[in-house]
Amino acid sequence: MAQPDANMIGLGATLYPSTQPTAWYSPSKRFAFGFFPEGSGFKVGIWIVGSANNVTVWTAQRDDPAVLSSSNLGFIGGKLQLKDEQGQLHTIADPSPPASNACMLDSGNFVLYDQYKNTVWQSFTFPADTILGGQELDTGKELISSWSSTNHSSGRFRLKMQNDGNLVAYPVNTVDDSIDCYWTTGTVTNTETELKLTNFSGTLLLLNASDSEEIESVASPLSRVNGSLYRATLGYDGNFRLFSHSFDAEGKSNMSTEWEAIADLCDVKGFCGYNSYCSRINGEPKCFCMPGYSFIDLNETSGDCERNFTGSKCILGKEDASHINMTSLNVGCDDRPYFLAPMREKEDCNHSCLEDCDCDAAIYSEPTCSKYKLPLKYLKNTTSTVSSTAFFKLSIDINRNQNGDTQKQPWSTILALSLSFVTYSCIILAVFTIFIFKFHIMKYRKLLFETKTTGLIKEFTLRTYTYNELKKATKGFNRELGKGGFGAVHKGTFDKGRSFVAVKRLEKVVEEGEREFRAEMRVIGKTRHRNLVRLLGYCIEGSKRLLVYEYMSNGSLSDLLFKGQWRPNWDDRVRIALDVARGILYLHEECESAIIHCDIKPQNILLDESWRAKISDFGLAKLLMPDQTRTNTHARGTRGYMAPEWNKNIPISVKVDIYSFGIVLLEMVCCRRNLEFNLLRPEETLLSAWAYKCFEAKELDKLIRGEEVDRRTFERMLTVALWCIQDEPALRFPIRTVMMMLEGIINVPIPPCPSDEFNVQY
Repeated sequence: MAQPDANMIGLGATLYPSTQPTAWYSPSKRFAFGFFPEGSGFKVGIWIVGSANNVTVWTAQRDDPAVLSSSNLGFIGGKLQLKDEQGQLHTIADPSPPASNACMLDSGNFVLYDQYKNTVWQSFTFPADTILGGQELDTGKELISSWSSTNHSSGRFRLKMQNDGNLVAYPVNTVDDSIDCYWTTGTVTNTETELKLTNFSGTLLLLNASDSEEIESVASPLSRVNGSLYRATLGYDGNFRLFSHSFDAEGKSNMSTEWEAIADLCDVKGFCGYNSYCSRINGEPKCFCMPGYSFIDLNETSGDCERNFTGSKCILGKEDASHINMTSLNVGCDDRPYFLAPMREKEDCNHSCLEDCDCDAAIYSEPTCSKYKLPLKYLKNTTSTVSSTAFFKLSIDINRNQNGDTQKQPWSTILALSLSFVTYSCIILAVFTIFIFKFHIMKYRKLLFETKTTGLIKEFTLRTYTYNELKKATKGFNRELGKGGFGAVHKGTFDKGRSFVAVKRLEKVVEEGEREFRAEMRVIGKTRHRNLVRLLGYCIEGSKRLLVYEYMSNGSLSDLLFKGQWRPNWDDRVRIALDVARGILYLHEECESAIIHCDIKPQNILLDESWRAKISDFGLAKLLMPDQTRTNTHARGTRGYMAPEWNKNIPISVKVDIYSFGIVLLEMVCCRRNLEFNLLRPEETLLSAWAYKCFEAKELDKLIRGEEVDRRTFERMLTVALWCIQDEPALRFPIRTVMMMLEGIINVPIPPCPSDEFNVQY
């Protein structure tokens, strides 16, 4: 590509969101790189100048929050860095060797050059949702759709150039499985293949990566106009389209849609959320909740739906039919059922689901009956050429008949109520006994505490710090150790460098008074255990909230597992796993009031100078979410470690920590992240799914990968992890049972498949 010196950008050049210069332009002024408005702030990206609403073709750090007008973008020290309103630096490009010049090219590619005019970084290498003329999508790379037309964060769909030569569209957060595919070129060449949009003709081609020989033409423009620009974009609705942009004498762009992969958007899997189906109304796709369900967010009609009735009871393995009814729609499902069998009549399929405790919906497509569990996905109205009937389970009022008279309770219900009464009576008696026992224990502990020395009282007293003390100890907060969900952590020193602390600056905490914050600190300060990071003190001045912890010299478990040059040995990983389990056991069952951590992950497990594992950030969930007992819209945690119930409007419990610990345990056992892309075998992308498949097939050697481990301990820890990550919270064992299983005190039973998405049995 040509590199016009007249348009070169030199070191020291700076852009601003609302004052000139706000962008760097290509020689033809058809592309610009710089700040563009999004929501109430600004993001950095590339757009087509003169197009309606400035069509954005690339966004830097698209999933980061928008910045304010006081930010700036600088080409300094050979790097491209964004400084936000708080003065924090975010690196967009850090090439090696460092760049000396930059240029926005007429192709839409933003390029950094070294002192010899060699390209050291370019935006074309990191596509977002679009490829432009002359750009390629290499083998293994993906386009990720934007969230909406005005929000360029990562959206709900992805288009992948697979290693087998096939170009395939999937919903995000899925593995490369044919059941999730909704569009493909069908070009399985088993050779490295790349997708290229030609610069002048605007043709989308699949090429052999080794010799650039054409394999197949995917799409071409309907007509060609000289001087047009072409782009291929995966839209926020999941459709892959080819656009052309022609320009008039004033430089205004006229956009035309030249080709689109999918004619009916209801064919896009994931266009509608869980428990909803897609139907065309006046030619436009629209999402509707299943009967008996309603949208979780009424403003998001392509989102998930939740059940608005209570399920019935399951007695002796069968559904209590007096509690439920079935309704039908002409709807089909492209997801895998958990049951599939031939049936003569659709009434037989209806009745089979009605009696099945696991069945929430059934679809009869002659002569086959398919049964499904919640959540249901990939539902859509069937066409006139396809005969398919869906039956959905609903609740009915069993206390009234059609005339409004009270019905007689069936014997099965009476039996169930009697058993429930006896069970609850036993539970109340047990709780009362435990209460009396604990009362005496607490009385004894109080007496013991009152006899302790003043030195012990001092040990359990939190110190209050001033903001200036902590600012001086951290050298102006310039010694950052890391950054998490609650804020940045800085290294501090006291006693002339003889003692070290970690200072956490809390961000985005709920607005609360000084008294309430001090009360929360006292609760956390009383929580002491050898496997919990100790809180030493805190600072509260105005809106500033800072916490002071003991310093953990050996970093986090995440660094040890994923960033080190050597893999920690097996015995150390077993010991660390037991340390973490003991810490969770204390939080759940042994401290004064039970604490749900809500964010167990390797980054929150720290290692002291003796390599003992300690859990950090416990008790802080209330600072971001006042009520830990329900999720509502305040889901906490980190994606990949969050239990499924966070995404449902149901109460949460300590079982969310069990799920997160299960994922961490899997990562420790296999010494890799739960989700890894660009692997040679796509089936290994999601560790939790792949681990269960290896366990089920008795192929543990694939997970061990030649490492020297205690095989019995390896299998035991893997099995415990699979129990911990069960979708159903009731199937996850309490942490005390998990501890005894890990220590080999009790046997570990064979776990079921953790999720229906992992292993579907027909």
